[in-house]
Amino acid sequence: MDRPHVLSIVLAGGEGKRLMPLTADRAKPAVPFGGTYRLIDFVLSNLVNSDLTKICVLTQYKSHSLDRHISIAWRMSTMLGSYVTSVPAQQRTGKQWYQGSADAIYQSMNLIRDEDPDYVVVFGADNIYRMDIEQMLMAHIDSGLDCTVAGIRVPRSEASAFGIIDADVDGKIKEFMEKPADPPGLPDSPDESFASMGNYIFTRKAFVEALNEDAEDVESRHDMGGNIIPAFVSGGDAQVYDFTENDVPGSTEKDKNYWRDVGSIGAYHAAHMDLVSVDPQFNLYNNRWPIWTAQVQQPGAKFVERGTAEDSIVSNGCIISGGDVAYSVLSPNVRVGMWARVEGSVVFNNCRIGRHAQIRSAILDKNVVVDEGVQIGIDKEHDRARGFEVQGNITVVQKNTHVTND
Repeated sequence: MDRPHVLSIVLAGGEGKRLMPLTADRAKPAVPFGGTYRLIDFVLSNLVNSDLTKICVLTQYKSHSLDRHISIAWRMSTMLGSYVTSVPAQQRTGKQWYQGSADAIYQSMNLIRDEDPDYVVVFGADNIYRMDIEQMLMAHIDSGLDCTVAGIRVPRSEASAFGIIDADVDGKIKEFMEKPADPPGLPDSPDESFASMGNYIFTRKAFVEALNEDAEDVESRHDMGGNIIPAFVSGGDAQVYDFTENDVPGSTEKDKNYWRDVGSIGAYHAAHMDLVSVDPQFNLYNNRWPIWTAQVQQPGAKFVERGTAEDSIVSNGCIISGGDVAYSVLSPNVRVGMWARVEGSVVFNNCRIGRHAQIRSAILDKNVVVDEGVQIGIDKEHDRARGFEVQGNITVVQKNTHVTND
């Protein structure tokens, strides 16, 4: 069998309003994660590790840092025709920006025409997971159907928060429902439902036809999950791919089938806490399926004056000078001063935490300076009074903020 010709499209134009203020000055897929990565690195690593190396990233909202990251980090050899290219909105079909995820691909139809693939992979850009996408592609080809939707099993009691797939026992989708009040159970597990992961594979000809028909429908929201997938379902031409059947090399029993939507501050913070335990929920140290990025050129982390870090990720260039770090993730070039404590927090690049400062259950964006003795995350009402974003139990300090001791 000849190797199928595949074009991968990554939808990376999301505004990420629920992640404000982390998305005040950057696109959601460009938000840092895990110390040295960006959110988009996870889907791009999955594609490249799956040997799907013709990748177009569709961008729109505040995309400068995302475009720069892709151009620096994701250079691949052109000798074998591999590429990762950032494609901004270009108004090819009229004087309007993308009207939805399906319209983004419709307006970029030249990418499909130029590459002339047999199959089109369409994945989102901002979830945390590992997946061998080639296994999903083979399942798509074997099915003979034109549309495959990746589904993850979630407890039925929690399924109303997701787009839900109602499929029969052989995986053919009967209905695609948006946040249903009474989610259907699975044939083999009545207490679970299939939630859509927002990851799709299409046979090229049928996909192009569906995009053209959707573009002509004035009533459509031009959305992949809201319009394109239901169109394939209504034609009996869509199946679900069970994510639990995906076998990623090097995965542990604990992090197998890990998938997190980090669309809110609480979920984003919780996903970081999944990284730092002794036996992590998501193992960044799987060398058989690495997450790729451009690593910062800084010396190794340094601990002086009895500085400590416990159950934490401390990136290159950090200096813990007599302070304590626990259950936290520190990006490169962070300084923690004498007798300061950082606990249960996420600290972005170039932050400075002064002596005696206390940081708890917080996210500090880039270049935040915390003066001596300042407390963040200890008193949430005080945090709000100072103008910080507080969501649930998490305090967020916007980048470039100088936090003085009042």
